Amino acid sequence: MGRAKTIARRTFLIGSAAIAGGVAFGVWRYKTPYANPLLTDLPEGATALTPYVLITSDAITLITPRADKGQGAVSLQAALIAEELDVDLDQIKTDPGPPSPAYYNTALSGDAVPFRATDDSWLAETVRGLADAPMKFLGMQITGGSTTVPDSYDKLRHAGAVARETLKATAARLHNISVTDLRTDRGAVILPDGTGLSYQSLAAEAANTDPVTDVTLRAPSEWRLIGQPMQRIDIVAKSTGTQSYGIDVTLPDMAHAALRLNPAMGGARLSHDATPALAMRGVIKVVALPEGVAVIADNTWRAMQAVAAIPVEWGPAPIPPEMDAHWQALSDSFTPDRQDSQFRDAGDVETALSEGPDLEVEYRAPYLAHAPLEPLNATVLYTPDRVDIWTGTQVPRFVQNNVAKLTNLTPDAIHVHALMIGGSFGHRLEDEVTRHATRIAMELPGRPVKLTYSREEDMTHDFPRQIAMARGRGRVANGQVAAYDLGIAMPSVLASQMGRQGIPAPGPDLQIVAGAWDQPFDIPHYRVTGYRAPELAPISSWRSVGASSNGFFHDSLLDELIHAAGADPLAERLRLCNHAPSRQVLEAVGEMSNWGSPLATNQGRGVAFCLSFGVPCAQVVEVTNTENGLRLDHVFVAADVGRILDPINFEGLVKGGVLFGLGHAMHGQITYAGGAAEQMNFDTFQSLRLNQCPEITVRGLENGPKIKGIGEPPVPPAAPALANAIFAATGQRLREMPFEKFVKFL
Repeated sequence: MGRAKTIARRTFLIGSAAIAGGVAFGVWRYKTPYANPLLTDLPEGATALTPYVLITSDAITLITPRADKGQGAVSLQAALIAEELDVDLDQIKTDPGPPSPAYYNTALSGDAVPFRATDDSWLAETVRGLADAPMKFLGMQITGGSTTVPDSYDKLRHAGAVARETLKATAARLHNISVTDLRTDRGAVILPDGTGLSYQSLAAEAANTDPVTDVTLRAPSEWRLIGQPMQRIDIVAKSTGTQSYGIDVTLPDMAHAALRLNPAMGGARLSHDATPALAMRGVIKVVALPEGVAVIADNTWRAMQAVAAIPVEWGPAPIPPEMDAHWQALSDSFTPDRQDSQFRDAGDVETALSEGPDLEVEYRAPYLAHAPLEPLNATVLYTPDRVDIWTGTQVPRFVQNNVAKLTNLTPDAIHVHALMIGGSFGHRLEDEVTRHATRIAMELPGRPVKLTYSREEDMTHDFPRQIAMARGRGRVANGQVAAYDLGIAMPSVLASQMGRQGIPAPGPDLQIVAGAWDQPFDIPHYRVTGYRAPELAPISSWRSVGASSNGFFHDSLLDELIHAAGADPLAERLRLCNHAPSRQVLEAVGEMSNWGSPLATNQGRGVAFCLSFGVPCAQVVEVTNTENGLRLDHVFVAADVGRILDPINFEGLVKGGVLFGLGHAMHGQITYAGGAAEQMNFDTFQSLRLNQCPEITVRGLENGPKIKGIGEPPVPPAAPALANAIFAATGQRLREMPFEKFVKFL
């Protein structure tokens, strides 16, 4: 393997300096690193010099700053460090670390520039590199966009390797022997005579050793953990019900809070009468909020009951009150003045369609709630000099900075304790729960207050997945797809989401066309145009963001054109595909599903493809049309992430993404009436039932040139694959989600 200075350009390793008790190691990008966040508020006897590996006299703690919301991020980050550090996962502790720009996400810039993921030209790579600079300067410590693996893969292995080699150098100096005569094993440096020196025993002296920065990363053939089936470090706790989440926080003398916000999204509270709540058992205080009212009580149930008893006069919603107006706003956005981007414009689409398209269609995708199983919650202990926050969050620095503004304290006085998250799908990229919890806790200084949203408040005041509409046209000739024209209208996810953080989002929003403009197909006349609709309901990132709807739009139009041409759906996709890893994914899913083999009467088989987050993913869905409704029989999935770090977790994430995509395509929607979300709980916002789940077969490929994440890419192809299968079984085209509006499922 190449050395660190060769493997990771623009990367260098931090030196060490002595601090009593131990030493920590890490990797930083660029020549001016941020201050090491571990140096603040260190416990007695602990020492830290760099951000990722903390070794004290009694423990090895690995810092895993990417949030774990069920996708196994903590376990994977720990494994990457442990692989090179030569420790096993049963020997270490993990900690998310404090909020710090030192933990900025180095992979976010990959999807922030208008170059297709398949474009590895000098210009594309240069611009991606330049785009990393603002991510660092803003200190974007964010978990999202399937970036945990590409962000962590190099830098965490380097952190482990530097720590390992520096500890070996320390042992060599202390025992006056050559470092080449030493090896490491299970957290110890092994001397030639077999004596083992634990890393903990060497930590203090390692601070006096020059850091070994010229490290060699181990070849994959030497890996003990990476690439092998691993038991996640949280799996026992989650299997036995002992895993602690944010909602489980318990502190001495803790009070509990519940709130009611204006049912009309974004509307104000005009007035309220606290009298009924104050007369109820256990109520401590009623707190007025700009958008609603909260109650502090001695337990959550009493707080929820009391806040429900408060008469409130609500202001109107600032958004269009009825759904028809939302759809009309999208329909009215297909105009030149609303054009946001046109990154794909090959051939001459206008001339190709001048004699009239063979196909002209419209597709729709509704708002969708995130609806994680763990409702939003945050526990805040406020004092005039310090604020402590316990919550599950994907944006700890946003939490820190926004609470600092609310309390007029410096960010250093805001201590965020990031906890395991019971699901997110993008909602924990928002921080409104900590802002509300802080306002409430400021009314009870010196006493911790836990705010827990009811399921209804969590769902109706979610920032949902964007509503979107697409219009497609196309021509076919000689049994092939000849012209393809897709326009997509949606509000800007980035403008809405970043606007709540006070961060501008200039230029085109790539999410409006993500999963559509960047597909690896060589159609002679090929155009994808994005139209920015006006702001409607406030929206946020939802699992796979723009590709979650655009994968349905793009592949559905392609499938309809292939059918119009009389071609085979898989064969024509393969003929058009101009990207080798994507072709191999399509070939794999065809082989897995035995594509082209006979099906029984009333059965249908549909294929779909989407490249999102740099990952080509193809799916084949098989369904049966029964007298009682459609049955999902089998789903075959192939995806290429460049390298699979944990095959067990890979398969789990793929299956979860498929079921997530299928369930929402079949059943999910958020609609507004009077400006308020009508779906308030899981009885009206349904997903896939256990009896509806198909058998899923997964194959992971490793042909791509870059390592990528798999949390989101399985979602976009699920809806079009199902729609295409239903068409094959019934002859009915579904162009709007949720599908249950048009067909019945078992």
